[in-house]
Amino acid sequence: MKPRPIRTACLICLMFTLNTTPTVAAAAPDLAAPAPLTWQRLPSLPDREGFAGSFAGVSCDALLVGGGANFPDQRPWEGGTKTWYDSVFVLEKPDGDWRLAGRLSRPLGYGVALTTPRGVACLGGSDAERHHTDCFLLRWEHGDLKTVPLPPLPRSVANACGALLGQTLYVAGGIETPAATNALLAFYALDLAEASARWRELEPWPGPARMLAVASAAEGSFFLLGGAALRAGPDGKTARDWLRDGYRFTPGQGWQRLADLPRVSVAAPSPASVLPGPRLVVVGGDDGALVNFEPKEKHPGFPRSMLVYDLKANQWSTAGEVPFSLVTTPSVEWRGHVVVPGGEARPGVRSPQVWWAKLP
Repeated sequence: MKPRPIRTACLICLMFTLNTTPTVAAAAPDLAAPAPLTWQRLPSLPDREGFAGSFAGVSCDALLVGGGANFPDQRPWEGGTKTWYDSVFVLEKPDGDWRLAGRLSRPLGYGVALTTPRGVACLGGSDAERHHTDCFLLRWEHGDLKTVPLPPLPRSVANACGALLGQTLYVAGGIETPAATNALLAFYALDLAEASARWRELEPWPGPARMLAVASAAEGSFFLLGGAALRAGPDGKTARDWLRDGYRFTPGQGWQRLADLPRVSVAAPSPASVLPGPRLVVVGGDDGALVNFEPKEKHPGFPRSMLVYDLKANQWSTAGEVPFSLVTTPSVEWRGHVVVPGGEARPGVRSPQVWWAKLP
């Protein structure tokens, strides 16, 4: 069954001019360490191009991947049009086959996707025309895909990040409109345990507004790592500032600045997995070094190094590489593994590859 696409003229809102990183505190030492994860292939998504910005998570022990966007006909520099999708695929066992589980209510992508005990929380996102406030759960029940509404976000948000801490969903940053020249300095929380839950706007982190950051939750805290700030450049077009700062939010205590990342990481798979130690692992991410690379069709892809943050030592290290270059995609924990389901392999090019690694 072929997904139903909606097309729009290509928006170049995600192709920005390289800028210097803002002044931040001194970086932590870049310590070499063994790779903490070993990656293997799962069956590829059933689409020739694959998707960036998909929603993904686990419901009833099945892996769900839905929505997202690609350039199915021509690359953006060739005048191609960006296409959003409403299809949701399910993989019920690692050696099985992907199949069409159902559809979203509209073509949608670039929102936050988080696995919860109630289903996959899909928060915000964008389509060919605008950004959205809509939030909902995807549930896989007895071979059927169910959609359960959640309270809408206070404003339309895409390219944000988020994590589940206890029973509370957190969403940080993002952009409000497709043409935004500023990211959002906004931090929201939704307690799923409340009978009449509504999103609360909390005090934001004490640093630049950002989009495409990495989030995580560990040791009773929410983490916000890297990403990119936006501003209007001299030509009026949107430009990026590449960020290496990170922050920890603990309910009842507020925000704490962390050691800087060893390098910039934008649009890395999120939320970051938690390893024993405890440690957070950031997989790849765009460092901005090749943002103006030419010719575009020869772009070699994004950095593959894994960045590991030690919570107790407040210290980062670089730990091995992954065998793929995938950004603008979620990460999912499934059956004791972390899964990276497709994403953007290089600017304008998606991948249907699905990778997973066993968690220690």
